[in-house]
Amino acid sequence: MQRQYFGTDGIRGTVGVSPITPDFILRLGHAVGRVLKRSEARPTVLIGKDTRISGYMLESALESGFNSAGVDVVLLGPLPTPGVAYLTRAQRASLGVVISASHNPFPDNGIKFFSAQGSKLSDNWEIAVEEALAEAPVWADSASLGKARRLDDAAGRYIEFCKSTYAHDLTLKGLKIVVDAAHGAAYQVAPKVFHELGADVIAMGCAPDGININHEVGATHPDALVLAVRANHADYGIALDGDADRLQVVDAAGRLYNGDELLYLMARERMGRDELVPGVVGTLMTNMAVELALAERGVQLVRAKVGDRYVLEELAKRGWLLGGEGSGHLLALDKQTTGDGLVSALQVLQCVVRSGRTLAQLMEEVVLFPQVLLNVRLAPGSDWRSNAHLARETETVQAELGALGRVLIRASGTEPVLRVMVEARDAAQASRCAERLADAVRAA
Repeated sequence: MQRQYFGTDGIRGTVGVSPITPDFILRLGHAVGRVLKRSEARPTVLIGKDTRISGYMLESALESGFNSAGVDVVLLGPLPTPGVAYLTRAQRASLGVVISASHNPFPDNGIKFFSAQGSKLSDNWEIAVEEALAEAPVWADSASLGKARRLDDAAGRYIEFCKSTYAHDLTLKGLKIVVDAAHGAAYQVAPKVFHELGADVIAMGCAPDGININHEVGATHPDALVLAVRANHADYGIALDGDADRLQVVDAAGRLYNGDELLYLMARERMGRDELVPGVVGTLMTNMAVELALAERGVQLVRAKVGDRYVLEELAKRGWLLGGEGSGHLLALDKQTTGDGLVSALQVLQCVVRSGRTLAQLMEEVVLFPQVLLNVRLAPGSDWRSNAHLARETETVQAELGALGRVLIRASGTEPVLRVMVEARDAAQASRCAERLADAVRAA
């Protein structure tokens, strides 16, 4: 069955435009409830959300949908997506639900789900929900309706969990850290996590008003954090996105470290403690310099398709623990079941504190390769894979780059463009090669 509503990370769109409307979300809750009741007589679902004003409306609709199917609901209030995943597991709930559009601007919103184990659900489960959506509702009678309650200390429980993932013999005392929560779901918990571990914390992006989530702050707009770190003479800056599953880090010099570099540091820290790191999963976009640096330490990098879901699938298949994307979605599966910006930040800071070195010193051995990415518009109906000129030019460019360069050509999943990426040690060479490949696309 072709999925109509679910994308790569739940259901997402503009509020007030199908499917992000209260009538559909009520039907969605009812359909999910009916799927749950096939295997459990009285399911319990946790619902968390970010700080978007639309969260109130969608939360009410979801609650009604679940209750109408005979499913109990526990409301968590504003809480990071990974916090919902953790509490779903800790509370032995049947399902975790997050109302969030992550790093998108406030007019958008979405729904994503976690299994009882705190992990993303399978394609088959999503298909089962879509099939249930196509069926007529079966409303529970009054005696069978679900109930709703609120878990008042949800944030406190998640704070304690995050702290537990940091080494018990270490502290953050002596570090001044700017924490930017993007006016999102971590606005209450993020400053407390670092403060309670000993850091001197300066909070920014922690004053949500329902419409300012991700607006010129957070992991998608790190320039604000760079300025704040410099202005406050801080040691580090931590930037999260609206639902706090994404991380960017800034050092005292204002240097920004992306997810590729942070993933390397997480692996390096474990190897420094003589832990076995059999391999790391990145994506097709992971910088080649990280791959080479890991190889020098005897660690294989395997590339998955772009998207944390695919990174997670590859990790599960291989039984590995560490993976991530340049965007800052990082996975440490012995610490958390899903990408968690706070847990990842603590893993990076643990590396700094344990080594007694700065991020810049730790990353001296890794100099990222320049990546040039061009978006080339495709003519309607064109098949770029059959473009013989592009195939020849790709082969020529790859031969020119040799073992110290890379070509990646892929179609966008959201617009009629071809993404042409060339990576090389020399920026000018990468740019020239990318333009040659783009010209080959346009000439078709």
